[in-house]
This record gives sequence, C-alpha cells and structure tokens, in this order.
Amino acid sequence: MPLPEQTPRPDPLAEQTLESRLAWQGAFLEVHLDRVRCPDGHIAPREYLRHPGAVMIIPLLNDGQLVLERQYRYPLRRSFIELPAGKIDPGEDLLACAQRELREETGYVAREWVHLGGFHNAIGYCDEKIEVFLARGLVHQGGQTDAGEVLEIFTAPWQEVLAATLAGQITDVKTIIGVHWLEKHLAKDRS
Repeated sequence: MPLPEQTPRPDPLAEQTLESRLAWQGAFLEVHLDRVRCPDGHIAPREYLRHPGAVMIIPLLNDGQLVLERQYRYPLRRSFIELPAGKIDPGEDLLACAQRELREETGYVAREWVHLGGFHNAIGYCDEKIEVFLARGLVHQGGQTDAGEVLEIFTAPWQEVLAATLAGQITDVKTIIGVHWLEKHLAKDRS
C-alpha cells in the first residue's frame, strides 16, 4: 500500500490558527504560544520553538574515517559525540554555511560537497530543519571556533560510528541520521 500524500491540498488535518504570540525571544530561539482550532473543533494551545535552521556535515577522510567532535551540551549536562554542525545565519547560503562550519569547528576544508537532504529533528515542538552535506577530499588548514565553543576533534572509522549509534552509545539524532545516510550513499556509490 502506498504512503498517503504528506500534505494534500486542502489538508483535512490542518489546524486553524486563532491567536499567535511571541512568548519569549532569545539570541536565536523564539518560543511561540498559539491557540488553534483542531479539525474536530476542539480549541487547543500550541507551544513551539522557532529556529533559524542548521547544517550538518559528514566529513569523510580518504581512509574511511569520519571527523567527529565531542562537545559538552548544557541542557543534558554532559558531552556528546557528534558530527560537525551549526546554525544558518540570516540570508546565508546552505553550502556556504556548511563550508564555514566545517572550517571553524574542525579546521578542515573539502574539495567535494554533496547535499544528501534535510530533516526536521523535533516536529512536535520545533520548526528546525537540518540540511545534511557529505564533505570529501578533506585538507586540514586550521580552524577558529567561536568564543565559548570548546570542542575535542577526533577521527573514527565510519563503520564504528554506525555501530556506536546502533548500540546506543551515540545518541545525538543528527549524527545517527548522518551516519545512516552515509552508509546508504556509499552503498549506492558501490553499485
């Protein structure tokens, strides 16, 4: 059975916004509080975050190693292993953002860039979309992280990173998706 159309026109599941207000604004996140009418007539609140969007880079070295970072994430009060990523500046081109973030965070530049797609990582409470790029032909030229952005950069074989996601050792969603997309992309290259 085929999947239903994701967003048919008109969408019978659409909720009608009755009231919308900005509840809080930070440096780059906004919290909105809306009142909506559901398709069944019920009136309900909707709280959600607005996010400018982000890019994630899968930096693949010629020997099959991924360039990764270990970074402390304050909301969960611990460090995580992640693929490099960063938020998109207003008006910034997606590829330019990916190139900038890779250089700043890891010190690498890439000769080859492939856009693998994008995903919404928290559709229940946030509009953030992360665009995923594969970077190859890497050359280390040195980077410059933002003030307060302290990273430990290291490499690991992509297969080990994939195994760590499957074992629950790496729990960052963008990294999980990225290494799985990499596996599919490499398999397609081999066929």
